Amino acid sequence: MSSPEHKQKIWKMIKEIQVGMLVTLDGDMPRARPMHLVQDEYDGTLWFFTRRSAEKVSETNRDHDVCLSFSDQEEGVYVSLSGKANLSVDRELIEKYWNPFVAAWFPDGKDDPDLALLEIKVTMGEHWKAKKSKVFQLYEFAKANVKKDATPNLGENEKFGG
Repeated sequence: MSSPEHKQKIWKMIKEIQVGMLVTLDGDMPRARPMHLVQDEYDGTLWFFTRRSAEKVSETNRDHDVCLSFSDQEEGVYVSLSGKANLSVDRELIEKYWNPFVAAWFPDGKDDPDLALLEIKVTMGEHWKAKKSKVFQLYEFAKANVKKDATPNLGENEKFGG
């Protein structure tokens, strides 16, 4: 797990990206699809609206282990989060996270019998934050090629959990 400060760091990295690629197992093959964050803060759990009838739901029922990846190439931010997925039909949470974006996907509204939330409890992850300047990154690559024992220092990388 991670500290409250680290959770805030993760949230700062992913909150503006908003859309992560959720990877589940479809049989024995990994399958990814985009999922849109619906929450305003992060405490170690991520929430996404879904249909109960969606394939990702049956996939996560068979194997709760999932991975989410977020990336912002412009800012040099890359985040991979792994955890356990569970379906929730908690009315209070549906009410809390409901918004006009979600309403566009569920025209029958909050009472749609197929509406649910996918809860991802994050257990481990890794993130990267590249230094912004492309010139600096090119310099680091050139330096690593000249100095055979050097590797490019392109920014921050940190693993957590697990």
